[in-house]
Amino acid sequence: MPLDELEFLGEYKENNRIEAKRAQGGLPHSLWETYSAFANTLGGVILLGVAEGADGSLYSVPLFDPQELAEEFWSMVNDPKVVSSNLLQPEDVQIVRSGKNRIVAIFVPRADFRHRPVYLGGDPFTGTYYRRGEGDCRCPRHEVEAMLRDQADPCPLSGLPCKKRHE
Repeated sequence: MPLDELEFLGEYKENNRIEAKRAQGGLPHSLWETYSAFANTLGGVILLGVAEGADGSLYSVPLFDPQELAEEFWSMVNDPKVVSSNLLQPEDVQIVRSGKNRIVAIFVPRADFRHRPVYLGGDPFTGTYYRRGEGDCRCPRHEVEAMLRDQADPCPLSGLPCKKRHE
């Protein structure tokens, strides 16, 4: 469902499902680490044109051209040299109003096990991230290996990853 306005932005804080990026100079490189982290963890929303106050509350900042920012994002998310997988549907990237400013909201779903790991660049061992609290962390090698095993060899009966590997 399209979102026209993001009311009460100041009541939100960054956490394991919300990431704010000023993006006043274009798409920040750290956006891709957050995209990977959200996709490999629980999913979340990336807000472009949003800053964090000293008290941790969020507020909108003016973006030069939100539509151009969204178009640049779409171009890059579809480039396998940038990120291994585009998980998004058109409705997952929206331009919404917050006060007098427009922001770009990118709703990143959790990737299905068949698409994990979602990683940056060409190497899953150096480009895979996960979300911890309000930060993005590089995924340890053994976790990437587990995701790759699950992706390549689901359980024959259910088609889901085998739980025994993770116990």
